[in-house]
Amino acid sequence: MSSRYQNQPCREFHIVVLGAGGVGKSCLTAQFVHHEWIESYDPTIEDSYRTQVSIDGRQVVLEILDTAGTDQFVAMRDLYMKTGQGFLLVFSITSKSSLAELVNLREEIIRIKDDESVPIVIAGNKADLEDQRAVERAKAFSLSQRWEAPYYETSARTKTNVDEVFVDLCRQMLRRDDTYENTNDDDFYDKQEGTNPYGIRRRRKRKHREHRCVIL
Repeated sequence: MSSRYQNQPCREFHIVVLGAGGVGKSCLTAQFVHHEWIESYDPTIEDSYRTQVSIDGRQVVLEILDTAGTDQFVAMRDLYMKTGQGFLLVFSITSKSSLAELVNLREEIIRIKDDESVPIVIAGNKADLEDQRAVERAKAFSLSQRWEAPYYETSARTKTNVDEVFVDLCRQMLRRDDTYENTNDDDFYDKQEGTNPYGIRRRRKRKHREHRCVIL
């Protein structure tokens, strides 16, 4: 463990898992938290998980909200999006319509958060069903580049890239949190000294995200 973070308090973040019904949101979340595969599909209204993980030597507590994909619960999404700090957007590689659904979900997130740099990871789930693929990797990756959000192809059944999508999202949230704290430190410096070395108060800038596409 890196000694750099040993004395830092444990961070707590809220992750919201979103996507169309039947894409495997609950399966991914259960596999990550409980290391178990859910064989039967039971449409979720709302399920909350709490787990602690170590990210690059830093302890992080995650509150993961597994949301419903059915239309009757769409009205609850605004609340999820307001409270969420990071979003895992899940579609199935066997369903073109589930990928299209992510476009609407991201637009809603940006509208509600009023922030285009919200931490997001895209998961193309059911990668074990390659013979049933309906969404080309290139199309999903093109979308991830446009959104500047990492793209992973996952399988809850085989646990392929399950940990990776949540860890990537955690890293994004930690970087964002650190940037916020550093900005507040700059503001404090300004108030104490009157100005910073650049002559003006620093403002947070949107950082260009590294494009990542992880496949099997």
